[in-house]
Amino acid sequence: MISRVNIFTVVIVLSLMLLNYTNALYEDQIKKFDWKVQNIGAIRQGQLELNSISPRLLVSTYENVVAALEPQTGNILWRQVLENPPRGSLKLMQVGIASVNINEADSTAAASTNSKHGFDMLTVQGHAPALIRGWNVASGNLDWEWSLMPHQTDHAESSIWFYKNGLLYHVIPFWHSHIEVTPYFATTGRPTETTGKISAGWISAGNCALSGVYYTCLDGNQLTGFDLTANQPQILRKVLPDTPRDKLRAVEGISGAYAIGKKLISIHEDTVVCNNYESNSFLLGRFHKRRVLAQAEVVNNVLQIRGHYLDSCEAVPEMAINMDYPDYYGTPELKTFACVSQSKGCWYILGTDDESILAVNKGKLRWERQESLANIVASEFIDLPLADAEGTLENEMKGNTEDATGIESDIASAFLRRVSTQAIQIKSLFLHVIGLGQPPTDTQKAGLVRDSFGLHKMLVVLTRSGKVFGIDNISGKHHWQLYLPEAQNFVNHEPMRLMVQRTSKHFPLQPLCTVVAKEKLTGNGILFRFNPINGRPAEGGLLKLNYKIKQLTLLAESEKDSIKGLLLLDAQNNVAVYPQYVQEMAHGMYLFTADKSSAILEGFFVQYVDGVLNCLPIWNVRLGGHNGDHQLVAVAAKNPLEHVHSQGRVLGDRSVLYKYLNPNLVAVITQANDPIHKYLLNVYLVDVVSGLIVFSMTHRRARVPVHIVHSENWLAYSYYNDKVRRTEITTVELYEGKTQANSTVWSSLNAPPMPMVERQAYIIPTMVETMRETITERGITNKHVLIGTASGAIIEMPWALLDPRRPISSNTQGREEGAIPYIPELPLPTENIINYNQTIVRLSNIFTAPSGLESTCLVLATGLDMFVTRVAPSKTFDLLKEDFDYILIAVVLLALTSGSLVVKHLASRKILKQAWK
Repeated sequence: MISRVNIFTVVIVLSLMLLNYTNALYEDQIKKFDWKVQNIGAIRQGQLELNSISPRLLVSTYENVVAALEPQTGNILWRQVLENPPRGSLKLMQVGIASVNINEADSTAAASTNSKHGFDMLTVQGHAPALIRGWNVASGNLDWEWSLMPHQTDHAESSIWFYKNGLLYHVIPFWHSHIEVTPYFATTGRPTETTGKISAGWISAGNCALSGVYYTCLDGNQLTGFDLTANQPQILRKVLPDTPRDKLRAVEGISGAYAIGKKLISIHEDTVVCNNYESNSFLLGRFHKRRVLAQAEVVNNVLQIRGHYLDSCEAVPEMAINMDYPDYYGTPELKTFACVSQSKGCWYILGTDDESILAVNKGKLRWERQESLANIVASEFIDLPLADAEGTLENEMKGNTEDATGIESDIASAFLRRVSTQAIQIKSLFLHVIGLGQPPTDTQKAGLVRDSFGLHKMLVVLTRSGKVFGIDNISGKHHWQLYLPEAQNFVNHEPMRLMVQRTSKHFPLQPLCTVVAKEKLTGNGILFRFNPINGRPAEGGLLKLNYKIKQLTLLAESEKDSIKGLLLLDAQNNVAVYPQYVQEMAHGMYLFTADKSSAILEGFFVQYVDGVLNCLPIWNVRLGGHNGDHQLVAVAAKNPLEHVHSQGRVLGDRSVLYKYLNPNLVAVITQANDPIHKYLLNVYLVDVVSGLIVFSMTHRRARVPVHIVHSENWLAYSYYNDKVRRTEITTVELYEGKTQANSTVWSSLNAPPMPMVERQAYIIPTMVETMRETITERGITNKHVLIGTASGAIIEMPWALLDPRRPISSNTQGREEGAIPYIPELPLPTENIINYNQTIVRLSNIFTAPSGLESTCLVLATGLDMFVTRVAPSKTFDLLKEDFDYILIAVVLLALTSGSLVVKHLASRKILKQAWK
């Protein structure tokens, strides 16, 4: 009996071990075709601790993240991502060593690590309610938390917080009236006294700042402020010699000190500041136990950091640093610094305009973090250039080499070009062997040469701050970067555009990309043209327009230099084309605009007559409802790179149901409040050439967030069902019927009858953050929908599961079509998560692009983190597997060849013998 029990136990243990290995991911597959970058966002506050046992850099960021970085490398030790705004908006981070304070009496810094105050680090976030949390800086764990719901919730959004001597002060300004100040015990949240009200009719939004315990406002050329912790606050005033144009900025560490422009000013007479020094950035710290004021300035592309003793304003030579500073960082700002010893020097942490974090020590840039990648707004996968030999061969095949000038493209000329090309290649090889050949170009040295399968590409990304990166999609290496300080997003939160005007497929012409954005100062449009392979400006680089951009699109490819013109529509409905020599190709183009607030769509027709471009309004559609309360929440057009391989769908009776393939169809979704159904979600399919509404549908008790995928003849969109409180996905397919009106050219002005519509709704057991369809070179591969979830996973959903023609019950026709029987719930198997355990925090967008392999689609997922991978919806049918046995197939082929030769010899001998009989 005992032996049987032991055997049974061993069998169970072995089974569990085998199950564990079955569910695991192979180690050699991890990060083989993908890579991930973790970000924290642009730095807001920082505290550098070098004297502790575990040195660390504690930071809070504008992306509402608190983290600890390794000071020597900048790697993330731990990271805590707080809630989304407004609940997670960081108001305050207090952390550091108490000895860094101005003086102990007026200290507003946090207690030192493991101090008697009961916290290592304290953060305040949100306003209604406000969450006050204490963190363990060694592990990043949450130690304690308490919340506060203010009585005046409508004014609490502009509230500010500061810490002093174990008390946390909550300040709520009532503009042009008074200020309410309430102190709390920092660790418990218990108020120490009643709320104090300070009369201050001179405060106004945007003109005030808190420095330590002093709240000061700038009105004209006069500073007015007072001490918020005083029992009887005395109003302090200071008159400036001139009326400043810059805003009032508090200087970190000095209570009552402010910076206006490049000048340092104090509101309190007891606060000593060095007025003789000017800089864009000031910061207080300590050097050899004396208080010093550090300042950073860029002069002629040289970063100059200087230090001065605060009590005597004498310079500190040991703190002086001069370092070459590239233009692509923008203006730097000191966030924190620490000086350990004279031999190790001072470590300076700077935040820049382009949202980078820099660490400088002994005049060298020790490390950098490109935190602008936490806000990617546009992306493109650019083909790498061909090698010189391949480029010459491709140019020869096109028949447009310089050697072929004046020679007819016939067999003889092609033969002559082939001979001359091979002669040049032999000469180049000989010169390269003896060491006299041409040196490799910069792109060739960097390995930026197109591969056989088109999987190696240049990933060009555009960020919210105006930073542009050229990243290797295989290794993740940053090959180049540039910064556009004058660029910003368009109105209504419309992101900047990254347009590809010429690809790398037109050797020897260089590829060309253009960034289209709005200028910060004037609001007019700007264009920046550059080479996406090396990041160098092209076609004149930056071009400032004298009008605001309303809409833009690309024209067809020109025959002269294979460039796609950029068609721009301004606020007065005038059009322009860049470059101007291709403006003739704009004739006959159609444009449309969509106003989010009024839900009005307008269509325009572009004419080129007598050398002048004109834009004529031809239609408008008002989707705002009879009360005008409907707002546009989503607009989705089809991917211009999309190719449709199959024009129909084979039914069970072997007939064909032809797809409604309208390239001018755009999906539009509006939302409105309803007194009966609470929310209304309206879906429209609009032909933007004729203005015809092809299809419309209404969802009651449904609301945002809404995400759309529009491809071929189908549409998929997700929304929140408020009635049953869940996320649903509705799919729509359009068909012409069993007869096709025109199989060659589509015309919206002579369109076929209204399409047949198939639609179905599904339940997805997660919150959807973004959706995008896969795309391949020829459109042969099956379409899958990539669904980004709130948990940071990307689910690859086959279209077969979203197909609206899934039958309710299993029948013969459905089985013949290969349709799966309808089930409302969509399965989310773990094997369909393409980023496995690489969670993407705050996933916001997914970009897809075709590769040279028809089976493979390249994917970029962005959010706070960045993730690059590839997917094969129909498996890699055009690629041999990695474990393919080349030796075995070679042996088999050799054996078959040898066997065929032997059999041929034996057969010939047999025939010869039979002939002699």
